[in-house]
This record gives sequence, structure tokens and C-alpha cells, in this order.
Amino acid sequence: MRFGVVRFPGSCDEVDAQLACERVTDATILWHGDRDLQGVDAVVIPGGFSYGDYLRPGAIARFSPVMESVIAFAREGGIVFGICNGFQVLCEAGLLPGALLTNASLRFVCRQVDVVVEDTATAFTNACREGGRGTRLSIPVKHTTGRWYAPPELLDQVESGGQVLLRYAPGQNPNGSLADVAGVRNEAGNVFGLMPHPEHAVDPLTGSVDGLTLFASIRDHVTAHVAA
Repeated sequence: MRFGVVRFPGSCDEVDAQLACERVTDATILWHGDRDLQGVDAVVIPGGFSYGDYLRPGAIARFSPVMESVIAFAREGGIVFGICNGFQVLCEAGLLPGALLTNASLRFVCRQVDVVVEDTATAFTNACREGGRGTRLSIPVKHTTGRWYAPPELLDQVESGGQVLLRYAPGQNPNGSLADVAGVRNEAGNVFGLMPHPEHAVDPLTGSVDGLTLFASIRDHVTAHVAA
């Protein structure tokens, strides 16, 4: 099983994302200008400042040549994982519901937060099953535009469809995100985006290895489906 991590101009976390993936399996970098996904089994859209966020975070990256292939890959059921700026890109591409707005504080935030796993029976959280629903993961956030928002009708749809996979633990919402949403998936369940950075929580020296759970979940899901 092999991850592909997309590199855009302005990405700053693609190497950490690649190294996190390599802690559980193989990984390679995919260049934004290349439509070839190189046969990878799952795609990671990493954090950073794609194209300098000159228009809106993720708005320009959404039109990169590689995203044409990522969108097609997702529509065919491929696993796509967006982290921070990657979450913004996936929302801009219409692959995930809602939008990411400026933090309620209007300031950049960088801190360790706890997120609560809402569903452990997914491609992205299955490794959390031992702890069960409600398991807490300690993962850092670092962003200015991370406040997830959806109009009431869409929020109701997302909630009723079980698309919220991660919420900020009580009292730890760093950005004013609606309903404490930290990460959502699409209706089909194969695309997931979150604002916290699991790639920065994969080594004991960082104080948490909880982020590895998400990467391991994807590996296990893909491996199981390939074996089937």
C-alpha cells in the first residue's frame, strides 16, 4: 500500500506528511503540475499555504492539474485525506461539505488540542476501535482559516449522515468551528478533511503519537480492501 502526498507551491508540511505516512507504509511525493497519481492507493493533501493563499486558502490549488486526477480518483472511490490547507482545498473542490472561514479570534492559532472520535467504523478512524467512540486524540492545530461552517440545512445533513468524524473536545475549540467540528468526511465515506495536523503527532518527542492512528487506519482499510 502506498500513499501519495501532493506538493503545491507554498506547501510547507508535505515532507512531514510523507514521513508520517512512511511510519506505517510507503509514500511518495506527487507534484501539483503532474496529473499522474503514479498508481498510489491513497492521496494526502497536506497543510501549508498553497499558492500563498493569495485568493482564498485552497481556492487556487483546487485548479491545479493534479487535482483533476484527485477529483476523478475520489469519485471512483479512492481514499483522499486532507490536512488543514488540504481540508480547505477539498472543500473548495466540492469534495467535502462546508467551508473554512477565518478563526473567530481573527488570529493565527497554534496549540495542542484534544479531538473526540465520533465514529470508529470508517476508513480513517478504524484503528481507534479499541478505545471506541469518544476516544480522545491529542493533535496540534496551526491555522488562521480553520473555522468550519455550513448553513443550517447542510449542517443537519452532515450531522444526520454521520459525516462528522472528529470534534474538538469540550472547551478546546480553537477557532469557533460550528458544532465543534474538527473533521468531516463526504457522503460516500472515502474523502476526509480535518484542521488539526496528525503528521505532527507521530513521535513521542512531540508529546503525542495519536496522529499515527489516522494514517494506520487508512493503511489498514486499503490493505483489507485490496486483499478482499
